[in-house]
Amino acid sequence: MIGGVGVGIGISVGALLAADMGGAGISGLASSAAVIGGALLAVPATRLMRTGGRRPGLVFAYLVGALGALVVVAGASADLLGLVFLGTLLFGGGTAANLQARYTAVDLADPAVRGKQLSVVVWATTIGAVAGPILAPVADRAVRGWGIREYAGPFVFSALAFGLGAALLFVLLRPDPLQLARKLELEAQPPEPPPPVDPSATDAAVAGAAVARPVASETETTGGLRAAWRAVRGNPAARLGMSAVAVGHLVMVGVMSMTPVHINDGGHDHADVLKIVSIVLSLHIAGMYALSPVMGFLVDRLGRRPVVLLGIGLLVAACAVAGSAGHATVRLSIGLALLGLGWSATMVAGSTLLTEAVDVVVRPAAQGLNDMAMGFAGAMAGALSGVVVAIGSYGTLALLSGMAVLPLLALALRSDEPPRA
Repeated sequence: MIGGVGVGIGISVGALLAADMGGAGISGLASSAAVIGGALLAVPATRLMRTGGRRPGLVFAYLVGALGALVVVAGASADLLGLVFLGTLLFGGGTAANLQARYTAVDLADPAVRGKQLSVVVWATTIGAVAGPILAPVADRAVRGWGIREYAGPFVFSALAFGLGAALLFVLLRPDPLQLARKLELEAQPPEPPPPVDPSATDAAVAGAAVARPVASETETTGGLRAAWRAVRGNPAARLGMSAVAVGHLVMVGVMSMTPVHINDGGHDHADVLKIVSIVLSLHIAGMYALSPVMGFLVDRLGRRPVVLLGIGLLVAACAVAGSAGHATVRLSIGLALLGLGWSATMVAGSTLLTEAVDVVVRPAAQGLNDMAMGFAGAMAGALSGVVVAIGSYGTLALLSGMAVLPLLALALRSDEPPRA
């Protein structure tokens, strides 16, 4: 919840800050930088999880996000757009931590309710994520007397939220669920049979052979990114899960990142722009998180692939409604809420599908690889969205985003529902 506040406050004004400093054409780079940062920071966070469990990885990601928020404030105060983009890159650490937290829920989950367990943690972000954009105008006014630039103030509160989230996880996330899951998995495995012994060998030779047995490397015991890629590439269910998460995120980021700029172009004054943006994005984020337990229930009851198909339908509907809304706030709000629901369906179903399709040894690395793919897909959408809007229009962006789900639709229709774990 607290991490959701940090992300929600900052993400609601990041594009506006970039547009105010460098123009609408590059405003999408702010969201793109945050998404790239989240993808890149998933690598060291995943490595920490592989070696030390969930707690050190999540704490690291939140602290980097807090540092990034402070760098954004410094860059805005110094009128250095490059420093602002560097800060938003590091700010992605908060997003990476929020996303990786959902996997913590399924480390020890019963296979029959994995979708529900994962979705509950996604849902827990609702309160903070919805409250964040609503609090953005308040946060902006609260620090105005400190000489902080317009639209930069909310990042101060993002830094505080990320720092508090890191502290709570460091103190309270005990025992570490990933470490405990590995321990239980090892205890459940039958003991490895001893190597065959030559009847003519001496006792010393037998003892020496036992000592000389090779010790598994870190890649073999914990699963690195290469091992994760091989596991995903060779598994149709894992490929569908990763593709669903990446494409859902690509469409969501592409449309969402340009919505504040589109609202700003409607001729509203500054105060009204922040109010409208906060309402529209709050409904969008509510769509992303509030009904995620319903998506988890559907994943466990109907199956993973049907919910992926449901998410595809919601994403297409969202692009149609938002792209044809113009500056009508109500219709735009409905479109962004549908966009959040489509993201939720593909996220919950895809993440569950990927998690149960790979072995526990490579699972953390595969989950990190999944978030990297999702991040880079969203980064590409964020970078291109500003260019598309500058050349064409917000409606053109929505049309292209809706067409982007067609490859995922073909993959989902071709894939069979994998067997339950």
